[in-house]
Amino acid sequence: MLLELNQLIVRAGHQLLIKDISWSAYKRILAELGDNRSFRIGYSQGILEIMAPLPEHEVAKVIIGDLVKVLLEELDLEFWSLGSTTFDKESMDAGVEPDDCFYIQNEAIIRGKDRINLEIDPPPDLAIEIDITSRTRFNNYQALRVPELWRWNGSKLEINVLFDGKYVESNTSSIFLNLPICQVIPEYLMLSKTNGRNTTMKAFRAWTRQQIGAI
Repeated sequence: MLLELNQLIVRAGHQLLIKDISWSAYKRILAELGDNRSFRIGYSQGILEIMAPLPEHEVAKVIIGDLVKVLLEELDLEFWSLGSTTFDKESMDAGVEPDDCFYIQNEAIIRGKDRINLEIDPPPDLAIEIDITSRTRFNNYQALRVPELWRWNGSKLEINVLFDGKYVESNTSSIFLNLPICQVIPEYLMLSKTNGRNTTMKAFRAWTRQQIGAI
């Protein structure tokens, strides 16, 4: 018996895995679901993953993304934030929708483009995943050659840097080499829960400027 997509119910905070999905079926599912949906899609070598985030997940995603933007602005690095854009590559049989992502080193290459094609365009330089209810698997991102992946589990920020096609956990970011990212991002994320978003961003911007001045 075949099921229609509109028959599937994925509760917030849960994920659904469907196996034996072809590339063409994956692309049809993406087209049918459209962009206006409350869940995210991942795909790797025949396995389709549907994830429904919790509010806690969305708050962490936004705050961490905003902190990254402050860092990039104060370091005067051009960037392009593409949020949960769908990135896929048929030759790698993989697709992913990060919680947030940034083009930084390769920003000039994709600047102004309305469509990203990973068959010819580079992947995002940084992807961010919020792993509060489920743990992000590396295979999609490794297949797409995303240079750096951050994973936040609700208490710890894990930085993974691509090395020889595999992710290696690192204490430092390849993008923000001289800054204690693993320590400071969680600190200010927690601070935002008590002090508010705007107050936290102002404090973080001041901290960033101080750090840059000391480098």
